[in-house]
Formats: sequence, C-alpha cells, structure tokens
Amino acid sequence: MGTLLVTGGAGFIGANFVHHWRSRHPGDRILVLDKLTYAADPSQLEGLPGVDLVQGDVADPEAVRRLLDRGDVRRIIHFAAESHVDRSISGPAAFIQTNIVGTFTLLEAARQVWAGDQEARFLHVSTDEVFGSLGPEGCFTPDSPYRPNSPYSASKAGADHLARAYAQTYGLPVLVTNCSNNYGPRQHPEKLVPKAISLMAKGEPVPVYGDGLQVRDWLYVEDHCEALSEVLARAEPGSVHLIGGACERTNRELLGTLADRVDQRLGRTPGASRALLQTVPDRPGHDRRYAIDLAPIRRSLGWSPRTSLDEGLERTLDWYLEPNRRPASRR
Repeated sequence: MGTLLVTGGAGFIGANFVHHWRSRHPGDRILVLDKLTYAADPSQLEGLPGVDLVQGDVADPEAVRRLLDRGDVRRIIHFAAESHVDRSISGPAAFIQTNIVGTFTLLEAARQVWAGDQEARFLHVSTDEVFGSLGPEGCFTPDSPYRPNSPYSASKAGADHLARAYAQTYGLPVLVTNCSNNYGPRQHPEKLVPKAISLMAKGEPVPVYGDGLQVRDWLYVEDHCEALSEVLARAEPGSVHLIGGACERTNRELLGTLADRVDQRLGRTPGASRALLQTVPDRPGHDRRYAIDLAPIRRSLGWSPRTSLDEGLERTLDWYLEPNRRPASRR
C-alpha cells in the first residue's frame, strides 16, 4: 500500500498513533509532516525505525505536493490542526489557516497525485465538537447536524465538509472520524487532564470553568488509535465514523477523581488536592455536554473502547508523575 503519511504526527494523538502503527506494522514506512509549533514534540518520535519526520506546513501546496510525489504516499491520516478552544477564542486566524486551508491543501494534493486511485485512503481526523452541545439526553451519531460553537469547532466543521465534498465531487477515497475528548500520555500540558495533574502535583490552584458541570465523554488515546487503525484498514470510502470512550463525566467529577489519585500517589492528606479546585469565569460559548453513540461503529467495524477510565487515568498518572519525565507532547 505504499507509504503512510501522518500529518501532525509530532503532536499528542498523532505521536501516539505513530507508535501504535509502528508496533503493529513494523515493515511500513511512515512519513510524518509537522509544522513543529509550540504544540509539537519531535522527541516523541526519536528512535522509531522507519519513521521520517519532515518539518512543514500542511497549508503549503508546494511542500505537500513534493512530499506526496517523493514518498509514494497512498495512505494519509490527517491529524494536523490547531486544537485548543481557548486559543481559538483569543486568536482564531491560525485555526482557519491550518484547519481549513491546510485540509483543503492536503485534499487537493491527494486528488492530483492519486488521480482516481481507489485503493488509496485519506483519513481526516476530527472532533465531536463540530456537533455543538447536547442536552441532558441523547448522543451524537454520524447523522447529527453540525452546530459548532467556537472558532475551533467551526474550523474543524469546515474541514469535515471539505473532506466529504472531495469524496462526493471527485470520488477521492476519503474517510472521516469524529472523536470525543482524548486523554493519555504525550498530551500538551494546556489540556485539562495534564494541566490538572501538573498543577495538583505542584500544589497550585486548578481552574474550574463555571460550575464545572460540563459533561465530556473521555476516550483513552490508545483506544482511539486502535479505532483509527480499523477505519483506515477496513472502512468504506466516503464513510463517517464516530469514536467515543463510553465514559461520561462532568469536569468537576473528573478533576475530583484526579485529585484523589494524585493525593494517593504523593502521600498527601486526603482532600488536599480537591481543595485546590478554584472556580473561574466560564469560557464563552462553552458547550454543556458531549456524548457519542457507539452502536454505529460497533456494527460497521466491531470496535469498542477497551480501557476503563480508572485504568486510563492510572496509566496517564504513571506518565506524568514519573520522576524525570521528559516534557509532554505539545498537542
């Protein structure tokens, strides 16, 4: 099947996917294209055989076309994105450029290079945030309407629409996935779980937006990588797959659980880290609840998450609290 191109492969989910794919397909060549912004950590890929890291921008047409031509690339998994909601609120332009223009550039290059090759695959990795906010009941499905509420989710929604349009208009063998909140090793410390662990470990206040009752579905990153591998290998071109962890928690519940475990790990008085939780003004346009219906992907690919929240958090704490842990990945 030629070379696998992983965009954003020096970031959180991308780096975990490279490790996952390398362990299961040791003979494959992997090209990683990453801009190496603040959100990337190339050290996460050091020493991996058959993995070549190329610094470049997915929004640069010439660089992307050269890479596809040079590398005999016939499979693309597209992670590269600006992904932090708070940053999208304070500076949305970078999100439009990378998430929309970058996705367009990559799709157009694949269309030109592959020239109707239906054995190739382009997997666009997106988020459940494109569907907006749920009420107390119900779940997102592949047929859910798009209602993005932040510049980040709007930019990812635009990228999703482009991916689907290229499948419909040009017959490009595109696949789209939308995932729930990922957590696990190698995540940038600006995200909720690693940020909370770091602040609790240092005994510093942990911000809680609003009432902290926003509900998220938590997906361990290795489970996500397994699902993506199944989609890339087996899903029909043009299909859409929602990937979740079947694990809904309010932000306050999740932070309370983390606080108790940090106290246990560090030998503190029970409740010490819970006392660090500090209410701050809510984020503008903060979605109230996300949840994913796993029945469609169970039916189509036989996939379900394997890792419970308890197990996933233990592994995550192992990573971040290990003495002399090198800096976490930046995405």
